[in-house]
Amino acid sequence: MRILLWPIRFIQLVLYFLWDLFSSSVIVAWDVLTPRDRSEPQLLLMPLDAETDAEIMATANLISLTPGTLSLDVTPDRKHLLVHSMFGAGNPDEVRKSLKGGIERRLLRVTR
Repeated sequence: MRILLWPIRFIQLVLYFLWDLFSSSVIVAWDVLTPRDRSEPQLLLMPLDAETDAEIMATANLISLTPGTLSLDVTPDRKHLLVHSMFGAGNPDEVRKSLKGGIERRLLRVTR
């Protein structure tokens, strides 16, 4: 049964990533093109549910590919990912929740 769900979950991950890529590109472009600076940069520690090297690497890379966010480092215990968010200072918990519930959750559904 799991092998039958894999293609569906993979497509869901790709579609979510493409939507996230589009929407964050629009937000970053709007901030760059308008005179008012709305960015509030923040470094965040995002707890990781990803355990293997591949899961951590894929999570970090998908986060870095999304405009406005950048994965900087993994803690030595591999339990947290250090993320720079261009708009994170306003509500860092919401950014963490968005990253965990979006990219990481969908990625883990594909890899596990």
